[in-house]
Amino acid sequence: MASTDNLFIKMVLDNWSTYVKRTSDLFNELSDEQLHAQVAPGRNRGVYLLGHLTSVHDRMLPLLGFEKQRFPELEETFLTNPDDASAKMPPLNELRDRWKEVNEILSRHFQKVKPDEWFQKHNAVTETDFQKEPHRNKLNVLINRAGHLASHYGQLLFLKRKEG
Repeated sequence: MASTDNLFIKMVLDNWSTYVKRTSDLFNELSDEQLHAQVAPGRNRGVYLLGHLTSVHDRMLPLLGFEKQRFPELEETFLTNPDDASAKMPPLNELRDRWKEVNEILSRHFQKVKPDEWFQKHNAVTETDFQKEPHRNKLNVLINRAGHLASHYGQLLFLKRKEG
């Protein structure tokens, strides 16, 4: 059973790492102008998605019991409120740096987590609820956040310039 758990954990971590890398590469490829565009008419701008994903990943630090958030000031603009072109946002280079930083920190923490710890409760569930719903564990958070990231990565692809 333990080897199956280890295999499953590896699959989840590899999926997470793949999408972080793909999204990071895309953020690096897109110009500031492209990131200020909407992914589709009436939809979020790339800059908003960069801040949103950074904030979501930052919130994973305390949720998984690693450390406190690094950038809680991003929450109001990128989580509490929808995209608003008139909202005051940090400069793009700062958002790009924060994205890189939070994902490097998460990666370092992930490398230290023992296999059995992935199946422990995360910090947003009570012990009582966790006893009833043991699937509300740290690994499930990572699965959920990887899906969230993959979804927004798909949206961000629309910002790439069409060639030809």
